[in-house]
Amino acid sequence: MAFVHLHDLIKLAETKNTSIANVMLEVECEQSGRSKDEIIQLMNRQFEVMEEAAHKGTREPIRSRTGLTGGDAYLVQEYLKTGRSFLHPAALQAMAYALSVNEVNAGMGRIVATPTAGSAGILPGVLISILETGKYPRESIVMSLLTAAALGLVIANSASISGAAGGCQAEIGSATAMAAGAVVEIAGGTPEQVGHAVGLALKNSLGLVCDPVGGLVEIPCIIRNGLHAVTALAAADMALAGVKSIIPPDEVIQAMYEIGNAMPESLRETGLGGLAATPRGKALREQVFGKPCESR
Repeated sequence: MAFVHLHDLIKLAETKNTSIANVMLEVECEQSGRSKDEIIQLMNRQFEVMEEAAHKGTREPIRSRTGLTGGDAYLVQEYLKTGRSFLHPAALQAMAYALSVNEVNAGMGRIVATPTAGSAGILPGVLISILETGKYPRESIVMSLLTAAALGLVIANSASISGAAGGCQAEIGSATAMAAGAVVEIAGGTPEQVGHAVGLALKNSLGLVCDPVGGLVEIPCIIRNGLHAVTALAAADMALAGVKSIIPPDEVIQAMYEIGNAMPESLRETGLGGLAATPRGKALREQVFGKPCESR
C-alpha cells in the first residue's frame, strides 16, 4: 500500500479504530515479511542511534569537518542550565538535541535521516526531549517513529522531501510536520488531530528555500533544525488544543509541491542563491574550497 493522501491514511486509522502508527506497522509487516516484534526492534535500534547523536553534541562541542560550524548544541545546553530561558526547558532541550544531531552529521558522524540528512535533527530532538520528561513510556516514543514514517511517505509520494526538488520546505518542512504529527499521537490525539498538526506545521514552512552555503549541509541547515524542533512542538500543542488547519493538510502538501516547482534553481540546493550568495556566504565557500564562488 502506497500512502499518497493524508485523508486516506486518517480514514484507514479511524475505520480500524487504531493509531496511524499501528496502520504503518501492519503495512510494514505485509511488505517486509517481518513480524511486528522485529519491526519494533528495528525502530528501537534506530532510536538508539538518534539518542547517541542527540546527546553527543550537548556533552561536548562537535565541530564540522570544514570548521565552519559546531558547538551550538553545547552552548544551548549550557544556557539551559542557567534557568533563564524564555522557552520551556523541554522545548529548549529539543532545540539543543536537534542542533546536536545535525552537528554530528556535519562532523561525519552517524545519524538517521528523518527524512533527510539535512533535516535529521528535528524528529529525534523532539522525541528524545519528550521521552526525558518522563511523561510517556519509551515504547510510545519508539512507536511514534512509525507515525512519522507514514506521514513522511505521504509527503514524499504526493510532493517531495528533496531540497533539490522542492527547496528546504520539502526537507525541514516535512520533518517538522512528521515530528508534530508524531507528538500528537504520543499524547493520545486522534488521527484527525495528527493530520491538522501536519497541516499547521507544514504551512508555517511554505516557501522556505534551500540555500546551503558552499553547498554544504551546515549553514543554515543546522540552525533551522534547532528552531523547527520548537515549531513542531508548537504545532502539536495547537492541534491538541483543537486548532485546525483551515486549508486541508493534503492541500497544504500540494501547495508545497507547487511552490517548490516554482522556485528558481538557485534556491533549490545549488548553493547559488539566498544565504549562499551573500558576500559572507561566498567568502565562506572560498575559505573551504580555496576558490571564488562561481555564479550563473
